[in-house]
Amino acid sequence: MTAPVEFSRPVRIDTIGAERRPLTIEADAGERAALARRFDLPAIDHLSAVLSLTRTAEIVIADGRLRAEVTQSCVATAEPVPAALDEPFRIVFTPEIEVARDGEEGIELSEEDCDTVFYAGASIDVGEAVAETLSLSLDPWPRAPGAEEALKAAGVKDEGEVGPFAALAGLKDKLGK
Repeated sequence: MTAPVEFSRPVRIDTIGAERRPLTIEADAGERAALARRFDLPAIDHLSAVLSLTRTAEIVIADGRLRAEVTQSCVATAEPVPAALDEPFRIVFTPEIEVARDGEEGIELSEEDCDTVFYAGASIDVGEAVAETLSLSLDPWPRAPGAEEALKAAGVKDEGEVGPFAALAGLKDKLGK
């Protein structure tokens, strides 16, 4: 399986040392359009990151800030929902580890490992890591103005109208208390 290349910014490991190496990356129009298709977004109008890289042995740490202007689709109406993202991030790049085979124990990741990117070879792809950070920073349930009314009109109930407490409230109403 080939890795995505919409926003590739490879950095050779041997160019990174213990001292902070500053780096600024920005997606051009073609890269933003390709990432918008990949993440099923109507548009990405801006995507950039300012970061610094440091390395200890084979571990590279990227500390930075992602900035993006995106348009998402409302989950209720499909109307465009503009969003501005300004997210700090810390990504740890570590060499690939052997994947467990059938019958062998798997690898358990801690919460700190969730921002870990595995790499193979002599470089890391900072652009791909920023693209993945963008994807994880998006609102999973974007809503346009009027979305609540559209959902109610479609018969979708909110959290207060379903679940055990709603059932108890319904019983209370039936009992007349």
